[in-house]
Amino acid sequence: MDLLNTYLIYLIPVFGLIGIVFMGVKAAWVTKQDAGDGEMTKLSGYIADGAMAFLRAEWKILGYFVVVAGLLLAYSGTTVKTSSPVIAISFIVGAFLSAFAGYLGMRIATKANVRTTQAARTSLAQALKVSFTGGTVMGLGVAGLAIIGLGSLFIVFYTMYVRSQGLNVNGEGMAKALDVLAGFSLGAESIALFARVGGGIYTKAADVGADLVGKVEAGIPEDDVRNPATIADNVGDNVGDVAGMGADLFGSYVATMLATMVLGREIVSNDNFGGIAPVLLPMVIAGLGLVFSIVGAAFVRIKKETDSVQNALNIGNWMSIILTAIATYFVVQWLLPADSFHMIRDEVTGGGLKDGSIVFTKNGVFGAIAVGLVVGTLMSMITEYYTAMGKRPVLSIIRQSSTGHATNIIGGLSVGMESTVAPILVLASGIYGSYHFAGLYGVSIAAAGMMATTAMQLSIDAFGPIADNAGGIAEMSRLPEEVRHRTDNLDAVGNTTAATGKGFAIASAALTSLALFAAFVGVAGIEHIDIYKADVLAGLFVGGMIPFIFSSLCISAVGRAAMAMVEEVRRQFREIPGIMEYTGKPEYEKCVAISTKASIREMVAPGLIALITPIIIGFAFGPEVLGGLLAGVTVSGVLMGIFQSNAGGAWDNAKKSFEKGVMINGEMFYKKSEPHKASVTGDTVGDPFKDTSGPSMNILIKLMSIVSLVIAPHLHKDVKTVAPVQKAMQPRSMITHVIKVDKRA
Repeated sequence: MDLLNTYLIYLIPVFGLIGIVFMGVKAAWVTKQDAGDGEMTKLSGYIADGAMAFLRAEWKILGYFVVVAGLLLAYSGTTVKTSSPVIAISFIVGAFLSAFAGYLGMRIATKANVRTTQAARTSLAQALKVSFTGGTVMGLGVAGLAIIGLGSLFIVFYTMYVRSQGLNVNGEGMAKALDVLAGFSLGAESIALFARVGGGIYTKAADVGADLVGKVEAGIPEDDVRNPATIADNVGDNVGDVAGMGADLFGSYVATMLATMVLGREIVSNDNFGGIAPVLLPMVIAGLGLVFSIVGAAFVRIKKETDSVQNALNIGNWMSIILTAIATYFVVQWLLPADSFHMIRDEVTGGGLKDGSIVFTKNGVFGAIAVGLVVGTLMSMITEYYTAMGKRPVLSIIRQSSTGHATNIIGGLSVGMESTVAPILVLASGIYGSYHFAGLYGVSIAAAGMMATTAMQLSIDAFGPIADNAGGIAEMSRLPEEVRHRTDNLDAVGNTTAATGKGFAIASAALTSLALFAAFVGVAGIEHIDIYKADVLAGLFVGGMIPFIFSSLCISAVGRAAMAMVEEVRRQFREIPGIMEYTGKPEYEKCVAISTKASIREMVAPGLIALITPIIIGFAFGPEVLGGLLAGVTVSGVLMGIFQSNAGGAWDNAKKSFEKGVMINGEMFYKKSEPHKASVTGDTVGDPFKDTSGPSMNILIKLMSIVSLVIAPHLHKDVKTVAPVQKAMQPRSMITHVIKVDKRA
């Protein structure tokens, strides 16, 4: 046991390696599956080539950004003693691994899609096995790379700045190690934002163009091979919902662990791990979550055509959550000391801690983790209710489609707005409960608990676009109706899992941003943020506005690109003879080029807003005003993210309900009916909501918080009370004495 205590820090990257090994095994299994006939593989090749063309164009632009940002960070690391030019290396590694994680998922997704189509020719069970296994490659790859990257860099920086110099683990050396490590998270989140926004613009420009001209004007089915935009639409599913989502959750995963580690540095822990147990705990929880996600994935299976795919996914998800919760309890008991403890930012008085200080125990820490797991589960359940077929919200949109396009839009907007109520109440309760158990560290460790099973959550999420592509290939290849019926079954569940995944990401972002916010306050040397001050209140309002202008830029970008797509599809229908008779071949590559150019051009402005705004506000008005800005962004961004993602998901499944047939006022309606056309309009409006601006909200609020945390040492404000870093350098005996005094009280 003593040996394990000594080398626990080196075990963390091993968890990541386990994930990568299993990822390789599953990727090899998917690749060995039958890819179908020549027509199917040709269509799959078009999709794969288009996706890679987009990534190459995106990486070229992002390469310039990474170099410039890295140089600026290297210079900034020389200006304060709690940072280092090494932060630039940390930033570049984070950016690379974030992009690489998305690439790995996209590569296997473009192989799994056609193999899922072929599997659907035999059974629903086999189609689910292939598509979900493809999704697990994404989930395990993202989680594995994140743990390897963060864990390995922490070992290096901890050795460089703390252990090799014999410094106090709560002191300036650890503060420097974690500030440099924050560069890793900054790189990951920066790439995530550009990948998410760029991929979202790409996929929705193609989707909207394909729907408006193909389904509404030409009256041909979705994913029909005659539609010139259909290949671009399927490419978009991969670059947006696979590569973009992979980079997104990679960044979320890393940011959650980093925020908890920064706050963990402020806890004096008389443990068996050199005092760094509160810092190691979030990484150990993430590693356990990865292992139990592998176990949970083994339970995702069905046997009969009538079995519920959604239930199979839920069983695997629940299994991973329950096993992680049980294991986490024992890990917390083992890692953390028996004594109660508190954060050193609580002011030390002559007789103990100041009034209102949070003193907590290891059982309190586990209580906070349990709160995080419950919050994540409830958020997924609530999102599923508001976006799933057959539930009241989607049925209400279906009924309102019978009276036209306008009432469909009204119905979807009202569902999206209503869907913010329950999640916000759950989040508020989660924040209150986790803080009650373990203070600010409790809020952060709750987010770490929620994100522990990210590998499983992302596996379920990535399964959706694979199934969607499989359905598209089945339609374009004109396979038998039973094949499309099976892929539609998977696709409908995929729409719901995509919505729940976005709800999960937004909930974790809210808790993570609060933890990053608390870390920023400590590093910047401010005790509180007073909204009675005019400048702070102004910052609060400006922060509340940012998610709206960010959403506007994203949605308008989709609109402009979709207009160009619509005009191109109309031109091809008009000028290329024989398209409708299957004798003329559409020019798919021109539609792919439109989406690629538009997304690369339009992703820049939203990304710069998130990166530059905190820097301008922080240096121009100071840390307290920047704190007000972050508070406004977080509250407004969470609400906007939930509203847009759920409204778009509900509109989408309302449209898909007509494909199976729905009853409205005693009459059945199907495809090509007037209510169906109204539902297509609603789905078109919801597309940029749920796949571009909505899911980008969680990255926006986390990225702005991380940028603020990175620049916080440069904004450090001298105040009358002792700053957290100075307190950390007080003799441990003094702080330990304070804890003992408080225990006697």
